Amino acid sequence: MALNKLRQLDGNSAGVTMPKDDLRLEGLIDENGELADEHHVHIQRVNDGQWTLELVEGIDS
Repeated sequence: MALNKLRQLDGNSAGVTMPKDDLRLEGLIDENGELADEHHVHIQRVNDGQWTLELVEGIDS
């Protein structure tokens, strides 16, 4: 099991890193290891200490 560190982003939010290999499998990382385009995710707290993360398609930025 890989562990990822929770990091302070600004005064109102925190973030967690995601393994590039997993993002590459989803087609979200290009051949240079960079994010391919913009992507949005929906994060939902489902239980104490548990969240789900779902890729959301079709959102224009």
